[in-house]
This record gives sequence, structure tokens and C-alpha cells, in this order.
Amino acid sequence: MSNSPELSNLDANALDLADPLAHFRERFFVPHYRSGAEAIYFTGNSLGLQPKTVRGYVEQELADWEKFAVEGHMHAKNPWLPYHEFLTEPMARVVGALPSETVVMNGLTVNLHLMLVSFYRPTAGRHKLVIEKGAFPSDHYAVESQIKLHGFDPAISLVELAPRDGETTLRTEDILETIEREGDTIALVMLGGVNYYTGQAFAMKAITAAGHERGCVVGFDCAHAAGNLDLHLHDWDVDFAVWCSYKYLNGGPGAVAGAFVHERHANSFDLPRFAGWWGNNKETRFLMGPNFEPLSGAEGWQLSNPPILQMAALRASLEIFDEAGMANLRAKSEKLTGYLEHLLDQINGERVSVITPRNPAERGCQLSIRVKDADKSLLNAISERGVFADWREPDVIRVAPVPLYNSFADVNRFAEILKDCLEN
Repeated sequence: MSNSPELSNLDANALDLADPLAHFRERFFVPHYRSGAEAIYFTGNSLGLQPKTVRGYVEQELADWEKFAVEGHMHAKNPWLPYHEFLTEPMARVVGALPSETVVMNGLTVNLHLMLVSFYRPTAGRHKLVIEKGAFPSDHYAVESQIKLHGFDPAISLVELAPRDGETTLRTEDILETIEREGDTIALVMLGGVNYYTGQAFAMKAITAAGHERGCVVGFDCAHAAGNLDLHLHDWDVDFAVWCSYKYLNGGPGAVAGAFVHERHANSFDLPRFAGWWGNNKETRFLMGPNFEPLSGAEGWQLSNPPILQMAALRASLEIFDEAGMANLRAKSEKLTGYLEHLLDQINGERVSVITPRNPAERGCQLSIRVKDADKSLLNAISERGVFADWREPDVIRVAPVPLYNSFADVNRFAEILKDCLEN
């Protein structure tokens, strides 16, 4: 993509003029640099920008709380009792799932633990859990604690996939070979859809197929994939997935998360689960009986009544995703990130390298840039010039040009600033 004539022979303004999604930028609040100009916001992989419609969505619920108090559960403009259902179908479209397979609830790590309770079921012969080395720390903490909960030793039961010596990302063939070699002892394969540090997108379809071939359950943490990749969780036959919504999904700080459970598990009521009353049969929920009757599908993993104000903010963003379409966003993302890669290739090759895979199919919109002999002062320097990026030790700057609100002009300005800071 970086050597594409389409990108090499056009300037940023021409690319923006030809972009059919460019107008969506106006739907978001872009922070301003101290000069008054719009900043270059490349940290949508940490916190997405606020849609301008969020305030109206949240204020509607505040007004109904003021007007109706408890009766808002039934009589608000958007009744709170079924409010999470307003998000189900648009979220399902984002992750490539059936509505019955999708639920918006809790926080990411809470959802991960709920899924592990049901789908990590180790035995003496099949107890290993496969994760990528360098996974997000919360994932590592969660799976290690679950292994210990079942009385196993993480030093034996936790299989961490590491890149080959001298490489920074995993090869798909190495992942598949590990599953094939150790499959009889693997209870669960649980990788990130996109690795937070390197930006590598894993071959979820192939990994799922390989895991199932060897009798393993396969799940993914899609925190960096939902709203970034064009996912097809149902068609890929994934057993479960979890994700947050404050990154690419623009749900706001600490926003409510989501979960996917494949329809083949919809009525697997014999699976162990941590039960809560919002996962109970809606027809009998308010009879307050002692017996838990789980709902069919992903909804049956709910615990508590949902946070309406958080869901209102996320609902505003999902409306925009529905307008734009994930396939369209993904197409722009490949071009936008490819343009960034093309410009980075022109900068000091002795010091600057991209550790994210160059194949667009193996990455989302994030590029992780390694700068030899650099420290965090480089991030401070580009930040002073109006760039929002982040630093990961020891020498990596992560940047994520998000197709919903970033432009080719943003990418071009960033490359110029980075080059100037390195030279001066």
C-alpha cells in the first residue's frame, strides 16, 4: 500500500477531496492546539473523540430522569427498561454478529471474566490457555487468575505465543503450528483481535478454524478491533468475544463494553456462569423468584441493569457507524494508514521503522513507530506541535489515524512534524 501510485502521486488535499467519508469529521469535536488550530488527534486507539450528538442523547435521559423519576423505566422517550436493546442491532453490525449474539454490558475485563467462567473449562488433560506474549496487561491478569482459580499453575498452563528471534510480530503459521502441536492439551485460545502494542491484527478466521479442528474453544479480546477492523465474528465461527467501546467506538471515558457469544451456545444453559438478575427471563424477572432462568443468547450473561447515561453516549456514536458502514470505514482506513506508511518511509531510514505489519490485512489503522535512540522527549516535542499520540517504552510511538474523523491532511502534517523534530 505504501508504494501505491494512487498515494504517491496525489497530495493530501487531493486525497481528502476524493474521500467520500470526509464529511464525518464534522460530526466530532476535534481538540484544538493552543494556537487555535485543530490538533492532530491520533489517539482514537485510547479514547475516541466525542460525537457532537452525544450531548443531546444524554440530556434527553437527564430530562426524562428529572420529569419521570422511577417511571422513566417505562415512560421515558426511550424507556430505560429495554434501553440496552436499542444498541444491540447497531453493535451487532459493527462486529459482524447476529443481534441475539450481541450484548452491551459491564466493562471489558468484567465481560472477559464472565466469558472465561463459561468457556475456560480445564481438565487434567486439557488445561492450557493460549494468549499472545505482550497482550494487554489486564488480559494477562484475567487469564492467569482464572487458571489459578481452577487449581492449575500458570507456569505450566499458560502458553504465551512469542515472535521469532529478531522479529516484533507473530507469524500466523507459528500460531497455527502451536495450536496443531499442543491442541490436545489446549482448553482455550484467547488472543487479542489486534495487539495493542504492535498494532498487529490476528487472522481470527484461520485461528478459530485451527482451534476448533483440535477441539479447543476460541475467543478474542476485540478492544482494539471493534470499530477498527471489518469483523465477521458470526461467520468466522468465533465462540466468544469481548470489547470496550471507549476507543474506536467513541462511547466516552470508561464507557460500557460489549460481548459476543456465538448462537450455537445460545441455549447452552448447562454452561457454568456467574448469574445476575438482568440475565434472567424477562417474563419472570420482576417476580423476584429464587430460581435463575437465563435468557437465550448473549443477553443471558448480563448481570445488572445497564448504565443509561453511558449507553446514551454510545448510542449516538453507533448511529454514525451505521451511516458510514464498517466496510467503507475499513476501505478508507487501509488507504489512510497506507498513506502514513508511505510518508514514514521517506523519513530517516536509519532511525525510523514501523513494527506494525506492512500487509494491510494484518493491521488496523494503528501504526507503531520505533525510533532508534529516542526517548519520551520526542513525544513531548511532537505534542508541543499539536500532535496527540502516545509513547510506549522503550522507543515506540503509537499513532492511529481513525477513518471516521482523521484526514489525509492530518497524516501529512504529522509526518512533517515528526521529520522536523527528528532533524532538529
